[in-house]
Amino acid sequence: MTQYLLKMIQPVGGTPDPEVLQPIMAKMADLQQRLTDQGSWVFAGGLHQPEAASVVSPDAVVTDGPYAEGREFVGGITIIDVPDLDEALGWAKEYAAASGMAIEVAPFIGGRA
Repeated sequence: MTQYLLKMIQPVGGTPDPEVLQPIMAKMADLQQRLTDQGSWVFAGGLHQPEAASVVSPDAVVTDGPYAEGREFVGGITIIDVPDLDEALGWAKEYAAASGMAIEVAPFIGGRA
C-alpha cells in the first residue's frame, strides 16, 4: 500500500453560501466514510484562505501571507492509503466530481507519510 496526498485546488475568495456548501460537504463526508470503511482513509483537513498563512525563512524571518501569490490555493488535503496510483486517481476523480474543484495527487516518498 502507498499513501497519496490529494490536494484540493480552490479559488481564492470567500466561503460559498451554506446552501451551496452543505451538499458539497455531504458528498465529501460520504467519500471519507467509504474510504474509512475500506481501511484507506488516513487524514483530511481544510485550510484557511492564503492570507492566514505565514512563511518562515531559513534565517527565521516570519512573513505574513502565502509563499506565492495566486488566484488558487490548496484549500484542503486528504491522505489515503491505497494499492496504487490508479486507485488514488480514481478517488481523486470522485473528490473532483463531489467538490467541483481540481484535485492534485502526489505519492509520498517511500510510500508513507
